[in-house]
Amino acid sequence: MKVLVLDNVSEKAVNILSEGGIEAVVNNNKMTEEELCGIIGEYDGVIVRSATKITAPVIAAGKNLKIIGRAGVGVDNIDIPAATNAGLLVVNAPDGNTIAATEQTMALMLGLARNLPQAHKDLKEGKWMRKEYLGVELRNKVLGIIGLGRIGTAVAKRAQSFEMKTIGYDPMVSADAAAANGIAFKSLEEVLKEADFLTLHIPKTKDSLNLINKDTIAMMKDGARIINVARGGVVNEEDLYEAVKSGKLAGAAIDVFAAEPTTESPLFELNNVVVAPHLGASTKEAQVNVALDVAEEFVNVLVKGEMARNAVNLAPIKPDVLAAIKPYLVLAEKLGKLQSQLASGSIRSIKITYSGELAQVEISPLTISFLKGFLEPMVEEAGSINFVNAP
Repeated sequence: MKVLVLDNVSEKAVNILSEGGIEAVVNNNKMTEEELCGIIGEYDGVIVRSATKITAPVIAAGKNLKIIGRAGVGVDNIDIPAATNAGLLVVNAPDGNTIAATEQTMALMLGLARNLPQAHKDLKEGKWMRKEYLGVELRNKVLGIIGLGRIGTAVAKRAQSFEMKTIGYDPMVSADAAAANGIAFKSLEEVLKEADFLTLHIPKTKDSLNLINKDTIAMMKDGARIINVARGGVVNEEDLYEAVKSGKLAGAAIDVFAAEPTTESPLFELNNVVVAPHLGASTKEAQVNVALDVAEEFVNVLVKGEMARNAVNLAPIKPDVLAAIKPYLVLAEKLGKLQSQLASGSIRSIKITYSGELAQVEISPLTISFLKGFLEPMVEEAGSINFVNAP
């Protein structure tokens, strides 16, 4: 087995591949689509980060390809439908950056509460300004968490160690599940009204786009603070600017922006807005972790013949079964997405009834496809729901 490793993926991942019996060929040069098409045909798999695009022409040229790996979460740079149609497995690493994003959230929250970036800048400019930067403590403050997935829950646990009261909202999480993590489950409106600090850990979807805007900010306490380490666009930046400038909000900490990269924003003018250039997953450990996760997947799939843990498109299906159900797979996923929009309240169970000839074949892949479509719009990371973990 031969795998092409691109985009400066960690050397530790290359070692895992080699030790697992895979010939790993490293190429860290930036290649055009044409150049990649010219060499991809000799490889059984390819691993990329975010720089290289695995397009439909590249997939078509990959006559021997069996698996594509993304060392990270987002798979926007991979043509998933083309890979699926070609029968290729696409895997990612949804868990590798959880701690990095969690710690970035806490770092921004602490920096925001104690005015650390501003004080740092002024002192380096020769200004000793103690009185001007009177901060607040996290202890006994209410942390409102929108999105109670892996990262939101991890943030809650760390905030609780600071003796913060944690409340949260997530349409896909039950009150019991939230309570098990020490989070008081509330409605979105209640979270907005009660939070001293508000942190978001949700994907950018049509429902979450501009979720935090002038109307939702108006529900918040005067002097509250907002942290966004989720996705640019879920907080309306113009409305946030006006709210901080007017004093409605005491400040904000923003790691992600609607348009990236960005070097100009009205938010940069405000001294009580802390900003970072999308560093949520930027730790040495996270970059290594996501690479190791994908490398282990490659060894398991290519060498050991095991099922992938983090398949983004299709879990392995017998050819005869796939032929029978293939036309319905996309339909099932779309029906799931439709139901996720129609459903209200916390979902405890889902029942799907099959009839006719379709009921005579193995329909579990269709059920999984439905669940993937149902859950995908509401998780905190695009690409983190797949055909393996959806059930």
